Amino acid sequence: MQPPVDRHWRVLEEADVVCSAEEAARAVRRLADEIARRLSATFPLVLGVMGGGVVFTGQLLPLLHFPLEFDYIHVTRYRGGMQGGTIEWKVEPRRPLAGRVVLVLDDILDEGHTLAAIRERLLQQGASAFYSAVFCDKDIGKAKPIHADYVGVSVPNRYVFGFGMDVEGAWRNLPADYAVKDS
Repeated sequence: MQPPVDRHWRVLEEADVVCSAEEAARAVRRLADEIARRLSATFPLVLGVMGGGVVFTGQLLPLLHFPLEFDYIHVTRYRGGMQGGTIEWKVEPRRPLAGRVVLVLDDILDEGHTLAAIRERLLQQGASAFYSAVFCDKDIGKAKPIHADYVGVSVPNRYVFGFGMDVEGAWRNLPADYAVKDS
């Protein structure tokens, strides 16, 4: 079955830019400086959250000029849809966490349920400290169960895509963030 390419193009054409590629690059550089100031002496274990966090992680890691270990986790609530569901752990950290400072990198802090579950699980596995960096923090107008230690940009309470985040499986590869029309 042919994917709905025309629909994907239409979604992009009708979307609003909420963070340009230039703003995204500046935000990632700023975050690298902030993270380095706090964590450069800790030899942290950095965990990228797949799949949405891949672009953010890939752009941030080369800017972290200090020793670190890298691994990834795969945790999802969306499974290609536009509404979150139950949390599913697809890949756990492969490195031992006991006594480690852990920095988790993710695409967006939406309602906060996924990141809160990640924090709980990693601390249960023995991490001595948990830090999180998200590219986007969505302004949902209510309290969240967790706040990111490092935030690239704030975005409105709309469905956003690009810079690692998808809409119906497409557009993770965009260098900017967009909001779906009428969302």
